[in-house]
Amino acid sequence: MLYRLASRRAVLLALLAVGACGFTPALAPGGDMLKLRNTVAVSAPGTIAGFAIRSRLIDRLGRATAPIATLSVNVEEALDVAAQSQSGATLRYNVVGAAGWQLTAADGTVWGSGQVDGFTSYAATGSTVATQSAATDAVGRLMIILGDKVVAQLMLLDLPQ
Repeated sequence: MLYRLASRRAVLLALLAVGACGFTPALAPGGDMLKLRNTVAVSAPGTIAGFAIRSRLIDRLGRATAPIATLSVNVEEALDVAAQSQSGATLRYNVVGAAGWQLTAADGTVWGSGQVDGFTSYAATGSTVATQSAATDAVGRLMIILGDKVVAQLMLLDLPQ
């Protein structure tokens, strides 16, 4: 009981210290991330995966009405066998992907760049149609993961005023 009370006090003191140091959450009013909201044009490859990650980034950043910057994204994906039966039939696949990104201001200044990676899986034990549907879904889920990771890295940028 005493341990819990001490833990609660420590958490409250830590919160007060963070508040006193001038920390501002990225998504708070006036936070850096809101500067990008509806101001970034997203450029991605003309593929299904490119469309999926572009859609996710627009969902998170908003559709640019008067873009001040362009976020260029390149996507790579690969398929790995994750599980096989004793007879050698593939039971499960991993879809592994990476997305490189670069945020460039309208004047050509690079504000930041980086790369993220992730993976999803799907079962290959159903019919051909079910397996293809699961594969398509896995790629879509991977692009959501990669898009969210790109946005997380954008939150860490020290953007110009």
